[in-house]
Amino acid sequence: MPTITCFEEIEAWQTARELAKLIYEFTDEGKFARDFGLKDQIRRAAVSIMSNIAEGFESQTQAQFVRYLGVAKASAGEVRAQLYVSRDVNYLTDEKFFKLFQMAEKASRQIARFISYLESHPQTRRVKEDSAEYEV
Repeated sequence: MPTITCFEEIEAWQTARELAKLIYEFTDEGKFARDFGLKDQIRRAAVSIMSNIAEGFESQTQAQFVRYLGVAKASAGEVRAQLYVSRDVNYLTDEKFFKLFQMAEKASRQIARFISYLESHPQTRRVKEDSAEYEV
């Protein structure tokens, strides 16, 4: 696996970003837009996926990174559960449901593979700054 230098390069983060964008788009339509509780919860869960990947990447140790990835994966599961509710109450068409569900599953699989990779390649410290300059 090539070296990743910033969280934006992580495929799972890119997938989560697209998922969050679509969640925001679809939750602004019809009855979904007026269900503030579900709308807020599913948006928070979608944003949590990408946020935890980023926060974990920026953490100091690989163990912390893996923990944050686990939280991101859990948030992907939360999005999937909320998508069922959204479909069951007819806020989403089957087409929109499946598109979002597949994207949430993809993010979850990508995160799981990334966790497996990191656990099979342990390092004590991840943070590296090539030429940081600090002024006081």
